[in-house]
Amino acid sequence: MGSATIKRYGILNTVAEEGLGPNKDDPEVIAQVKMYVSANGASERTRGVPFPGTFIVDRGGRVKSRFFEDSYTVRNTVSNVRLRLNEIDSSVAGTHVTSQHLDVVTYPSDSAVAPGNRFSVVAEITPRKGLHVYAPGAANYKTIELKVVPTQYVRPLEAKYPPSEVYFFKPLNERVPTYQKPFTLRQQLVLDGSAAARTALGNQTSLTIGGVLTYQACDDRLCYEPVTLPLSWTVGLRPMITPQPARPAPPK
Repeated sequence: MGSATIKRYGILNTVAEEGLGPNKDDPEVIAQVKMYVSANGASERTRGVPFPGTFIVDRGGRVKSRFFEDSYTVRNTVSNVRLRLNEIDSSVAGTHVTSQHLDVVTYPSDSAVAPGNRFSVVAEITPRKGLHVYAPGAANYKTIELKVVPTQYVRPLEAKYPPSEVYFFKPLNERVPTYQKPFTLRQQLVLDGSAAARTALGNQTSLTIGGVLTYQACDDRLCYEPVTLPLSWTVGLRPMITPQPARPAPPK
């Protein structure tokens, strides 16, 4: 009652309250309401609701992680939450791509996504024996980079790169961050949850997302020419599930 649990967790959606207050006609308040409450504006029904997010609680009832979104229309998939917690156990079949220097397995976090879902595309990368690629932060070298090709209704978030290891090149007395062992790159994406996107995607059963992996591989003697490796991920599309208003109980 009275949003007691929501307030205790510190996630009361104060924007909904402001959208019902004396400043409700302020353009900035209206924009915030559309972002964090509803495209239809605040109402008594939205008073006391929480900001959208996910808490991960252990068996002892302690909050171990929490994830919040920048819009009420966005929701992490369960598989994406697991990836963000480094629980890589995807049941989605992967696609193998090889080059002279790397073995790559690509897969999406989910076999199917809905508008408004936050999900990931993944590239598991294994350098060939004796080779390394340069990690972000390696000055004067072509560092490895995963990029998603711009796709309508798909918004890429900031890419995350795993910790690297220092490679010591004795002839130059040089230490640089590299990847020498298997590592994983993950790019989070958000599928647009707007009404326009839902309409446009309504007749599609799948969506293919293209990407490129650029890198330069080296061994203890020489560096090879930079490579651009095309990648792709295909996810099924399912409709957004929206809560239905409760039906009144039938008269007795």
